[in-house]
Amino acid sequence: MEPRRILCLNYEYPPVGGGGGRIAHRINAALAARGHAVRVQTAGLRHLAPHETVDGVDIFRAESFRKKEDTCTVPEMALFLATSLLPTLHHIRRWRPHVIHAHFAVPTGALAWLVSRLTGSPYVLTAHLGDVPGGVPEQTAGLFRLVQPFTRPIWRNAAAVTAVSTFVANLAETAYALRPQIILNGVPLGPEPALTAHHPPRLLFVGRLSAQKNPVLAVRALAQLHDLPWELRVIGDGPLRADMETAARDGGIADRVHFLGWLDAPAVSREMTDADALVLSSTSEGLPMAAIEALTHGLAVFGGDIPGLRDVVIPGQNGTLSPLDPDGFAAPLRAALADPAQLAAFRKNSRARAAAFDLPRTVDQYEHLLARVARPNPATGESA
Repeated sequence: MEPRRILCLNYEYPPVGGGGGRIAHRINAALAARGHAVRVQTAGLRHLAPHETVDGVDIFRAESFRKKEDTCTVPEMALFLATSLLPTLHHIRRWRPHVIHAHFAVPTGALAWLVSRLTGSPYVLTAHLGDVPGGVPEQTAGLFRLVQPFTRPIWRNAAAVTAVSTFVANLAETAYALRPQIILNGVPLGPEPALTAHHPPRLLFVGRLSAQKNPVLAVRALAQLHDLPWELRVIGDGPLRADMETAARDGGIADRVHFLGWLDAPAVSREMTDADALVLSSTSEGLPMAAIEALTHGLAVFGGDIPGLRDVVIPGQNGTLSPLDPDGFAAPLRAALADPAQLAAFRKNSRARAAAFDLPRTVDQYEHLLARVARPNPATGESA
């Protein structure tokens, strides 16, 4: 395929942000490896370089006055738009990208829409869970009541719209009366894991310890399984860590719950290699990267019965989707932990399920879509 110049706009890009930024980098790095020129305009923090090249991708960061890597307030989103507008226009006028790829409709989509209006550059919008009304209602319901009338042009003026999961696509169709192309988040599959059983079974919880991730429920459910052998390792941090510690003490399982804090990607991979199952008690998810990465490591996935996990978990085959209450969540965990053969079967099926999220397949879809909507730079008439 003929090389293109692709300008990626993303208000959260590694090390800033979470899974949405990580998948964007994987896509960009793969596109760069295929010969495309890829630039990223993103939010900066004072300790990050304003420009660096990582895995063949040129990353430009504008000071956003953001205080934390893992969270972003509405005012900080607005500051990202204010500080990234001129640098983005500079990229377009000097570098002349063939197409813009905007991750996150809010706030990044607003930047892509405005720049497109000013320069005529086409943009592809990739929607994640927080971009759609109903995706994370506990965090964004009030915000969408205010901004949804203003977000409609962002969606309708995109040259193409994609969604990272079936759930996100369905919510977008309901809210904006258009059907995004579903391109599932992808990860490198790597070699077949050994699927070594551990004694006691090792469970992982991965993510920000926040209301959306619902980590206290996982601890309370596991407290009902104190008569079975297991240990839980918690990767991440956040405002509910103290509540988790309290629930573990109250449930008599404090010695079996280990808090590791935030770990870098290689360390997370090592933890998954040494685990048997992922526990995911979130109240809402788009397509959680932790769950997809768990598949590649051959982990059973025990999640809540939420739409965002239905692309990942086939109940009864590679894990379970359960009610989000301690009793309902504990029951399938008990069955699997008490039956090593069932847990082993779940793990084997998870690795087979991972093929649906093979990164080259994801990149193929983005590459063809970006090429389809790319067009000549109007200032030069150069062919895309």
